[in-house]
Amino acid sequence: MTDAPEPPLLLIAAGGTGGHMFPAQALAEAMIARGWRVKLSTDERGARYAGNFPKAVTIEQVASATFARGGVVAKAGVPLRIARGVAAALWAMRKDRPAVVVGFGGYPSIPALTAAGILRLPRMIHEQNGVLGRVNRIFAPKVNRIACGIWPTDLPRGVKGIHTGNPVRQAVLDRAGAPYVAPDGVLHVLVIGGSQGARVLSKVVPDAFGRLPRPMRERLRISHQARAEDAEAVTRSYRDSAIQAEVRPFFDDVPERIAQAQLVISRSGASSIADITVIGRPSVLIPFAAAAGDHQTANARPLVQGRAASILPEAQLDPITLSEHITAILNQPEAARGMAANALALGRADATERLVEVVEDLRTK
Repeated sequence: MTDAPEPPLLLIAAGGTGGHMFPAQALAEAMIARGWRVKLSTDERGARYAGNFPKAVTIEQVASATFARGGVVAKAGVPLRIARGVAAALWAMRKDRPAVVVGFGGYPSIPALTAAGILRLPRMIHEQNGVLGRVNRIFAPKVNRIACGIWPTDLPRGVKGIHTGNPVRQAVLDRAGAPYVAPDGVLHVLVIGGSQGARVLSKVVPDAFGRLPRPMRERLRISHQARAEDAEAVTRSYRDSAIQAEVRPFFDDVPERIAQAQLVISRSGASSIADITVIGRPSVLIPFAAAAGDHQTANARPLVQGRAASILPEAQLDPITLSEHITAILNQPEAARGMAANALALGRADATERLVEVVEDLRTK
């Protein structure tokens, strides 16, 4: 009697931000459910973000570093730290050879993707944004597959991508395609700014709503995510305009609030775009001006071109202009309903399954 073959191993390499780690987690969960073994290769910082990964995932910490932070001495040591990480990744892969290696971006993904190339292992990357991150841009011409969360994604000449979409959490899937209630009664609006740059929204958005006609303001029910230090001023601004608003630093039921909303005002991070399109809601998108490679503008572009959203660059953001964007949606119920349908058409509720298919197809090549 022979022993059963060991399940195939998927090695996931990801950096220590939610944007990289969440889709990596979604893939890990799906592959474990299909009988694969999964390891996560990341650095010390990334390991701190891995608390929600399935317990079956083995976490391997490798040395890594970034040129984006630190002084001259720290930056001079980056190549050595990365080289140490590559050596450790090579050692680990020779002991337990992965069937496929998937990088999700961030400097901690360099060692695993480099080691996989040396060992000629099947390797791919997943890019969450419409513009490749620094690390993914380096590896894009070298890997076997590129899965894209936003379509189209700005890829190097001659490089082809596969549109999988960005995986969303179960709470979003539970409300995927929720029926849209046109804005002809109470007006629910969700304002979400993300952790970066939300302060400018807190300064401009309440004033923009305050400029609406009083009968319209009385119908508003606003949920506004604001930094804790800005919450009191934001709350006061809404109260002075006789607008009912709930202001919090964090909402733990964002999918439910998106589903209830007639309008979402948001930054255009990849996760926010995925949530808005999977549920299907009109939006005013305000890209974060300092985003690397202006990727938030790239993320918003397909929605604008698909008539699912309007875009307001941060340089043009002021209360009067934003008020005009808000009015154009909330005062035209049928147009708003059409935007909701267009947003839903752009969504990829099956993004995780699409990503799994790319991984499993790559294994058979």
